[in-house]
Amino acid sequence: MTPLAFQQNILAWFDQHGRKDLPWQQDISPYRVWLSEVMLQQTQVATVIPYFLAFTAKFPNVESLAQATVDDVLQLWSGLGYYSRARNLHKAAQRIGVLGRFPDTLNGLMALPGIGQSTAGAILSIAFNKPQPILDGNVKRVLARFKAISGWAGSSLVNKQLWAFSAAYTPDDRVADYTQAIMDLGAMVCTRSNPMCENCPLTTGCAAFLTNRVPDFPASKKAKVLPVKQVVFLLTHTGRRQVLLEKRPPTGIWGGLWSLPEFTSEAAALDWCVANNLKIRDKQVGEKQRHTFSHYHLDYTPLFVETDNTMDVIRETGRIVWHNAQQIGQIGLPAPIKPLLQQHLKGE
Repeated sequence: MTPLAFQQNILAWFDQHGRKDLPWQQDISPYRVWLSEVMLQQTQVATVIPYFLAFTAKFPNVESLAQATVDDVLQLWSGLGYYSRARNLHKAAQRIGVLGRFPDTLNGLMALPGIGQSTAGAILSIAFNKPQPILDGNVKRVLARFKAISGWAGSSLVNKQLWAFSAAYTPDDRVADYTQAIMDLGAMVCTRSNPMCENCPLTTGCAAFLTNRVPDFPASKKAKVLPVKQVVFLLTHTGRRQVLLEKRPPTGIWGGLWSLPEFTSEAAALDWCVANNLKIRDKQVGEKQRHTFSHYHLDYTPLFVETDNTMDVIRETGRIVWHNAQQIGQIGLPAPIKPLLQQHLKGE
């Protein structure tokens, strides 16, 4: 199948079956395309939609995002995960504000925090209608099967091959539609499991389909055993009206979010309470739970401690602060911490 036939088949399929009513496909702008592409990284469309709507309602353009505080940005991102994406969005918006315009070149976009080649390509093709290849996970899968490219798509050699094919098949005309079309094809038809090859417009040229090897491509990354980290989260409350939260460092896991103070053991947590003159009225150990990151499992046990007093000295540092129960929904919290607090502070 020639590149022209490849493009025509995909566009014909898109005209009939492609998604055209997603929130970021309305009122298209570089900002909205950029925001959607970042949110969609390793996240499903259904999950992203409510976050996108809430985010654009609060920050309708790049200027409003640049003027926001990082706390406001993280609060709206809470639960979406991969929080470095939110921090980079904020930093990039501020740089765009300094530039005075949204970059419209590959190098200009890739110079911004958090924007890689594929995200830049999507912005250029969809928002600026400039021919530029992309290579997100869906596109990798379509091309790996169409060309029967062996090996893990994340390896440098395979990645280089896929970029070359993506560039070769990207058209000069209708590039915005084509970019959306090939992403839709991967998301809706050429899926990771149970692909619907009978609905695919590329079967007459798809090497994996023609050799009955569709499940073999792309090859999976070798699975590795994830290490496990054990922690105790100290949930200190005053009659369930206030809870003690600690702001995480600006970078790293849950960077910039409010979380519960973290300790290696129950004894260490209780020692910390004593060292800070925290009078313990009652304590209770909760059930151990697990939260999985891309590179390790976090097994955490909540330790509930009720106290009659607050710690003014610690509160004044700004890093460890007493929050009222009604504030919990207004700050950025890690995914496993938010429901823990909501359940414990229910009714307050």
